[in-house]
Amino acid sequence: MSPATRAGGLQGPTARRRSALLALSSPLLILLALLALLHRTGSDRVQAVPALLIGIGLLITSIVLRRRRRGEILRALRRQRRPVTAGGQEGPA
Repeated sequence: MSPATRAGGLQGPTARRRSALLALSSPLLILLALLALLHRTGSDRVQAVPALLIGIGLLITSIVLRRRRRGEILRALRRQRRPVTAGGQEGPA
């Protein structure tokens, strides 16, 4: 994957579709696991638990990574806004 594609630029329609499908994959996995839990009875319900846990794990990981990435971008923007004075000290924002 090129840096431009990772940054969200220069994506073709196929890449956008793939990205949208990946964004929906963990919620759909959770939904499928919940449907399986409702549909099955007895000890067969246990078979749906791994899919549910994986879906929840993927969703949580996605949220954490997105927050971290946004925080890094915000810090970089704040660093750019503060001009550095001649003495090496940061000036007022």
